[in-house]
Amino acid sequence: MIHRMVRKDRCNAICNNRGMARRRRKTRWPRRIGLALVAIPALYLTAALAGSLIPVNANWREPERGITVYLADNGVHADLILPAYVAGLDWRPLVPRSDFDDVPLDAGWIAFGAGERRVYLDTPTWADITPRTLLAATTGGERVMHVEWPRDPTYAARSLRLTPEQYRRLWAAIRAGFRLDKDGRPVRIEHPGYGPRDAFYDGVGRASAFSTCNTWVASRLRLAGIRTSLWSPFAQGVVWRYRAADQRT
Repeated sequence: MIHRMVRKDRCNAICNNRGMARRRRKTRWPRRIGLALVAIPALYLTAALAGSLIPVNANWREPERGITVYLADNGVHADLILPAYVAGLDWRPLVPRSDFDDVPLDAGWIAFGAGERRVYLDTPTWADITPRTLLAATTGGERVMHVEWPRDPTYAARSLRLTPEQYRRLWAAIRAGFRLDKDGRPVRIEHPGYGPRDAFYDGVGRASAFSTCNTWVASRLRLAGIRTSLWSPFAQGVVWRYRAADQRT
């Protein structure tokens, strides 16, 4: 009788231990998921901070004379603004005024940006952002090019001067972002744009949380041999390196 009671107590203890282990396993996964949801954004932000502080082309210095380009920054997204025509390089045959509803005749500058297709085309205002577009921005999708003809580029946050050779390299790097048709022309997307002076074109590659509109801008500057940030998905991590647009060095 005593042996039976001991065996029963042992069985109950083993069953209780197994039940506690199962309960611990059940509660362990939600904790791990919760930690991952906190850790992943923290790692992303840490990498973005480090990448924005680490320079590439660190020996570059702004020349005293050269061709001025601008970086527009709305706090989230950065664009590159280049002259429509300078140093024998002409954007007008590639993105002609006929592709746009109403470009002023005196508009002599063109702004270029790149981003994920659904984020660009489906969100004309910040109020139009949806969980679907946020998911697209994070997981990735087709890259498109956004082109605008501003009349005056000095609305931009930053500016820098380039040598003619650096400018040619920047021009070629931006042009390489467009998908071209058989005639060598950028492929315009049938979309009304955000206004009468802008349009969208098919881009090359994919955009995601790791290859954002701002990393695209930095990559164009890097290809031109200009000092820029190693990796920054945020606009502030790119534009901070350059002087304010109304300053001279």
